[in-house]
Amino acid sequence: MSNIQSDPKIVVALDYAKAKEAHKMVAQLDPARCRLKVGKELFTAEGPQFVEALIRRDFEVFLDLKFHDIPNTTAKACQVAADLGVWMVNVHASGGQKMMASAREAIDQCGHQPILIAVTVLTSLQQSDLVQVGINATPAEQVSRLATLAEQSGMDGVVCSPQELAIVRQQWPEACLVTPGIRPKWSQMGDQVRVMTPAEAIIHGSSYLVIGRPITGAKEPMVALERIEQELRSTGS
Repeated sequence: MSNIQSDPKIVVALDYAKAKEAHKMVAQLDPARCRLKVGKELFTAEGPQFVEALIRRDFEVFLDLKFHDIPNTTAKACQVAADLGVWMVNVHASGGQKMMASAREAIDQCGHQPILIAVTVLTSLQQSDLVQVGINATPAEQVSRLATLAEQSGMDGVVCSPQELAIVRQQWPEACLVTPGIRPKWSQMGDQVRVMTPAEAIIHGSSYLVIGRPITGAKEPMVALERIEQELRSTGS
């Protein structure tokens, strides 16, 4: 696994409603020390211009829009994301093999090719939630099933909760595993239920850690980021 200095493991989630708030946070961060995640709320409010502004500031951006549609529509959306110059883009694995394969083909035709990953089971979901939507499986079983489908479809990896990391890493050793639900011991849990500390997640096989409030909610974000980096260094990453 790459050293955190040359390949930052921390992806800071910019969970803001407006660009002004997000830019205030971004100004406190170092693009050599972290990447940034832009999700649905901020992208809907501010659009692709905001993403391009981050890239101009030398940040690598994970565009977390979780595309899930018919294959052609998803493929075109991924192509547009690639043209923005983002570092990573994702789709929902539950969209099926045809959809994911179409996204893969679209990315492969782009001059700039971001990492393409698939979302398995959201970290806010428990088994009772899966049952409600007709999935009679544990989160771990469903993640494993969707990870296999993602690999067969040509994805670079998946998004999974920390609790499924070891399972997916064992079945797909080369996968890029992106892990939300990361909470340092000194932070609040929030609304995610399948969580793990940064060091534990890296030890279990995570490639990149998506971390929001423990950093963005801190009085000194870079101090919080440094605390997490120190924890990761203790793992030999």
